[in-house]
Amino acid sequence: MFTPQPKKPDHLIGCDLAQASDFSAVVGLERSWHKELMKTRSGPHFVEVAHYLLGHLHRWPLKTSYPQIVSDVCDLVKRPPFSRPALVVDQTGVGAPVVDMLRAANPAAIIKPMLITSGHTTKSVDGVWHVPKKELVSILQTLLQSGRLKFSNVPDRELLVKELLAFKVKVTTAGNETFEAWRERDHDDLVLATALAVWVGEKFKPVKSFAPHSAGGNSDLYLSGARPVGATIVPPWGR
Repeated sequence: MFTPQPKKPDHLIGCDLAQASDFSAVVGLERSWHKELMKTRSGPHFVEVAHYLLGHLHRWPLKTSYPQIVSDVCDLVKRPPFSRPALVVDQTGVGAPVVDMLRAANPAAIIKPMLITSGHTTKSVDGVWHVPKKELVSILQTLLQSGRLKFSNVPDRELLVKELLAFKVKVTTAGNETFEAWRERDHDDLVLATALAVWVGEKFKPVKSFAPHSAGGNSDLYLSGARPVGATIVPPWGR
């Protein structure tokens, strides 16, 4: 009987490219696969579930130039352990030109630009993912609650801890999402970069090895996966 080989761990990079008045940040995650028993209509089954370990995070000083950020990201993705990852880049605030600058630098990664919206539908338009803020938050919440997202003891970890504790989500009675600490009062760059990385981890499953952007790395090398829904953020430290 043929037994499929377990998926190998891979890596995901989330990069929040902020405007000049805010911090830009990058995080790197390792995604590994664990067999877990799940209840289904046909009975309990073992399924492969993704778990994430944050092994790198970095916040650039204010007013760091975009060419410097692009250079640093290109350096990050070409060395172990984050060689040839999926690279999710938020272009909501800075627009397409900065993402084009990153593409022109030809990083050894699969670039996935994202526009964060206030809507309810996820879609891809001209190679750019349009993703509701609510969906990003829900996935991040679910992973934190379930213990599927863990943090290594890396430099600047306490900055991320502080951001997560300050981060709150409110849904108004009109049904519109408002976000404290999301591009408003407190810095949220590390939270957002983490949300970008885990979103692509939950949205897509690998079907073959990553290839550099120059070798067609901008095409999807994934099969679509399920998107979970969460509730309240529970930080994963101190468990």
